[in-house]
This record gives sequence, structure tokens and C-alpha cells, in this order.
Amino acid sequence: MKRTTLRAAALVLAFGLFCALAGAGVALAVQTHMVNARSYLESALTELNEAEANKNGHRVNAITYVKDAINEVNLGIQAAQ
Repeated sequence: MKRTTLRAAALVLAFGLFCALAGAGVALAVQTHMVNARSYLESALTELNEAEANKNGHRVNAITYVKDAINEVNLGIQAAQ
């Protein structure tokens, strides 16, 4: 009887450890700050696209840089998964 109880306790402990490690993996995969940054960059891109084009090319450059930043954030999110 004692051996069965010990085995059951070991199984419960192993299962708990497995769940904890799986949960840690999910927590690492969620890139909250990166996702937020991408959202802010997408909002900035929208604003830049709606701005008047009378900026001597600086608006166009900013659009390019923001698009590049969005791409880098996406790559960073993918790399962390």
C-alpha cells in the first residue's frame, strides 16, 4: 500500500513539474512588449501615411524606417518562439 502511494505521489510530482515547465515555455513564447511595440509602430505608420507629403523626403524616409522596424520586431517575435 505504501509503495502505491509513493508511486502515485511521484507521478503527481512529475506531472506537476511537466505542467510547470510547459507553462514556462508558453510564458517565454508570449512576447507582450514586442507585440505592443509592433502595434505602436503600426500606428505610427498609419499616421505617417496620413501626413502631408511636404517634408522634403523625411516623411518617406520615416515610413521606410518604420516598415523596417516592424519587420525586425516580427523577426524578433519569431526568433523567440
